[in-house]
Amino acid sequence: MENIRNFCIIAHIDHGKSTLADRMMEMTGTVEKRDMKSQLLDSMDLEREKGITIKLAPVRMRYKNVDLNLIDTPGHVDFSYEVSRSLQACEGAILVVDASQGIQAQTLSNVYLAMEQDLTIIPVLNKVDLPAADIPRVSRQVINLLGCDENEIIHISAKTGQNVDKVLDAVVDKIPAPTGEVDDPTRALIFDSYYDDYRGVILYVRVVDGRIKKGESIRMMATGANGLALEVGHLNPAMQPDPSLETGEIGYIVTSLKTTREARVGDTVTLGRYLIKIKKGNHESTNNKLN
Repeated sequence: MENIRNFCIIAHIDHGKSTLADRMMEMTGTVEKRDMKSQLLDSMDLEREKGITIKLAPVRMRYKNVDLNLIDTPGHVDFSYEVSRSLQACEGAILVVDASQGIQAQTLSNVYLAMEQDLTIIPVLNKVDLPAADIPRVSRQVINLLGCDENEIIHISAKTGQNVDKVLDAVVDKIPAPTGEVDDPTRALIFDSYYDDYRGVILYVRVVDGRIKKGESIRMMATGANGLALEVGHLNPAMQPDPSLETGEIGYIVTSLKTTREARVGDTVTLGRYLIKIKKGNHESTNNKLN
């Protein structure tokens, strides 16, 4: 787990979250430059049409022998629920502020959500190359909000790639590695789910304890729904199957479930064998571990 960093990008709409995510994927070689298309993580048609991020798309990047799991969160005011659930899967957040516009109302609410989760926050001023950029004024706003030093604020242009490598370095150096118990009963937090016409219900999860292997029986703790993990893996940004998802990792589970109502956001995924133990009389000891 020492070589894992789970983080998200939070900001106001149009302050450059998705552009920064695109540039990070390009710089880490996750996506070849010729395959890049603007706002790669925004897969829904509505998102591309309006230029705003709605759905969360977790992507894994490799940088300096560390797996960086990025969740690109929505910045639009209507999607604060999506932001809050994605923060639960992270240890850190990159706060992106437009150097020409400064801190906006949605920026404040997202920062407070991150502070509630006790996340490590990396402050970033974007669009510093624009003529309208007012770096001293916006830097003071960020310092007042976070209580950080001025030299901790990274000045970037996500559009040109200026100083984006410094953001990647800060993620590796400042955001803590995830914690969890590999040998404990499996628990995985669902932070998003959707129905695929060809594959059924697909879950985006953060494994808190234990591991989930392909082919294992799974159960949703809140809804009680049972299913199979038909495939597990990570996204970069296309689906990449793995033998298992380990403690601390973020990835996807293709399930045998028929509707997303059986696997709600915020629910906990565990394995069928742990629930068999509960039925056999270990109710108290095993159940305590799962809660």
